[in-house]
Amino acid sequence: MSVVAVLRLPLAVDLSGFVKLLQRMQVPHRVSEEAGEQVLWVPNDISEDVRSLYARFPAGDPEQQLELPAIGNTSRRPGFVQQLTRSPVTALVLLLSLVVSAVTLLGDNLGTLRWLTFLEFRVVGDYIQFAPLADSLAAGQWWRLVTPMLIHFGFLHIAMNGMWYWELGRRIEARQGGINLLGLTLLFSLVSNFAQYFFSGPTLFGGLSGVLYGLLGHCWIYQLLAPNPAYHLPRGVLVMMLVWLLLCLSGLVSLIGFGEIANAAHVGGLLVGCFTGLLGGLFARRKMAS
Repeated sequence: MSVVAVLRLPLAVDLSGFVKLLQRMQVPHRVSEEAGEQVLWVPNDISEDVRSLYARFPAGDPEQQLELPAIGNTSRRPGFVQQLTRSPVTALVLLLSLVVSAVTLLGDNLGTLRWLTFLEFRVVGDYIQFAPLADSLAAGQWWRLVTPMLIHFGFLHIAMNGMWYWELGRRIEARQGGINLLGLTLLFSLVSNFAQYFFSGPTLFGGLSGVLYGLLGHCWIYQLLAPNPAYHLPRGVLVMMLVWLLLCLSGLVSLIGFGEIANAAHVGGLLVGCFTGLLGGLFARRKMAS
């Protein structure tokens, strides 16, 4: 296998971060010192890819923990267990959602469901009577403000929400850490739940979709202000989710049999997510400039 020199840099340049990135991607490489320079050698057939990678991530992007762009056939996608260990908060939220879906029988077990809904309720004959939110909060049931995000009504509901939370949650956890992801998740749940309650009144609602639109808005605006590989979403994904939101708002989705859609939760989540993305992106941009 022939090798070529893809980089010749002064010894003062710190190449360690980029070398660690190559190691994590399992890219064959060698660094030597020649005539007062450090020289990076890689196989000839991937030399252009490595140059392009260095142009994007000269410091190695140490915060990036998601799978990176493939170089030749040398990089391997992390296994499922490895991805779980890298994204513990994402995995925890999904696990709690699955547990709640199981114990509530996907919303059919009203006796268990009533402990997690935004408003406490009791069943009287064929009707559901909701208690005022103030009464629940006065009784110390503050968890109700966020636990509706763990409730799902149907297998398709939990499957779709779980898939998107896994995709978006890992990105934020990789870039900003698990504590920030947990904080954003709770914030988006709180805002989207209040938005849905404000617009729909006392009703049963639940699901991660309000949180998902918050995560989407956060990644979207953050990426515009401070581009980074973790938050780079394919344009088709962004367009698809925004189009889906518009279809839901139009009433067409409910009309064709998808049931009642928590539109206010979606919009509320998206707006607050754009706001946190604005704050985070501006902070990251200022930090990069300093």
